[in-house]
Amino acid sequence: MTTMPAPGSYAEFDGLSTYYELHGEGPPLLLLHGGLLTIEVAFGDVLPALAERHKVVAIELQGHGHTADIDRPLSLERLADDVAHVLTEVGVDRADVIGFSLGGLVTVELARRHPERVGRLVLASIHASPDGFHEEVRSPDAQPGVGRMPTEDNFRAWEEAYRAVAPVPDHFSAFSAKLAAFVGSLEGWSDDELRELTGPTLVLIGDNDFVRVEHAAHMQEVLPDARLAVVPGATHVGLLHETDLVMPILRRFLGA
Repeated sequence: MTTMPAPGSYAEFDGLSTYYELHGEGPPLLLLHGGLLTIEVAFGDVLPALAERHKVVAIELQGHGHTADIDRPLSLERLADDVAHVLTEVGVDRADVIGFSLGGLVTVELARRHPERVGRLVLASIHASPDGFHEEVRSPDAQPGVGRMPTEDNFRAWEEAYRAVAPVPDHFSAFSAKLAAFVGSLEGWSDDELRELTGPTLVLIGDNDFVRVEHAAHMQEVLPDARLAVVPGATHVGLLHETDLVMPILRRFLGA
């Protein structure tokens, strides 16, 4: 993974200081990471290439990385509003968006609540309803490293990255539990709600992802202007690190 300096700043909104980074020049592109990840862990392998053609705005959501958790319940609506405020803070009226996993769920809500702020959407490794996951991922007995689940080494690396930058380094376990409960409570969106996303959309998953290929295909059919890309040999955790396969897909979609 490429190590980059963190040219970060903070935007204040709704009691939260949201950390963001700016990279590159060009059409604005917003990056929203997955659960428990930092910008670097989620996008470190693709960010330099994306910044060659875009002004990249990368955000760390509530409780992630440099952005402290606060005494505020997690909700997709609040997280989407946080993101919209950061765009305002950096003077970006409208941006294309790559949202991975949790960040993809926030992207859907951002597009529904603030449609004027988004252009093309990349929904990477997201589900629109709980049944979109493979059964072993939904199981309360799912264990690290079994089937499609992240390994213990993955969780260890995420915690190390968190501890290196978080305002309260020892909060990782408590926040992990808070986030798991939140994601587990999400009911998703109906097909009619998904049809509200009228802009060009790329549904992107790995063929060994958390998300079932059939579910991703259904999302592609329901969304008004969508295409589907399934990356061969890619897991949920590894999807955005398959740069040789993913970057041509992203460049073609974002540059169209």
